[in-house]
Amino acid sequence: MRCTEKNYISRLKKRKEDAIEFIVDKYLALVKSTVYKVLSPLNKDGIIEECINDVFLSVWNNSDKFTGEEVDFKKWIFKIARFKAIDYYRKEVKNLHVSIEDEEISTNELVEEEIIKLEERNELINLINTLEPMDRDIFIMKFFLGEKSEDIARKFGLTRAALDNRIYRGKKKLRLNLEVV
Repeated sequence: MRCTEKNYISRLKKRKEDAIEFIVDKYLALVKSTVYKVLSPLNKDGIIEECINDVFLSVWNNSDKFTGEEVDFKKWIFKIARFKAIDYYRKEVKNLHVSIEDEEISTNELVEEEIIKLEERNELINLINTLEPMDRDIFIMKFFLGEKSEDIARKFGLTRAALDNRIYRGKKKLRLNLEVV
């Protein structure tokens, strides 16, 4: 027996596959437009397709619960499509809020870390400014500009050992100044 306008509901209840194929052909436009109206603001076509498939799966799985005629079936499938789409929308919006909150938390932490680093750097610069001009320049070149010790020694006409001694004494002086502050 073939599925027709008159017997597709009874064939669906008997779990005949040609009935679901008939229903998809007949009601796809209704289901698609209903789902699209709810989910289109999300701009995710994959979710729309998934929801449409889920609607027809629900029709198949819950066919025994339907009682009524063809007019009632159209209303029934419309309600299933609408409520499934709303469920998908709520789930997606909830996921979106969670990811935004996670991003805000990590952004706030990064901003706080940057502010602390900036304050520490400013304090360090103020301490370095208490050094002799040559030592101050050595510290800036070494620790802020990242220049190599050999290059710095060459620029100031110092040996590597003399430069290392200046850095050692400068650190010691900074440590003492830091304890005073």
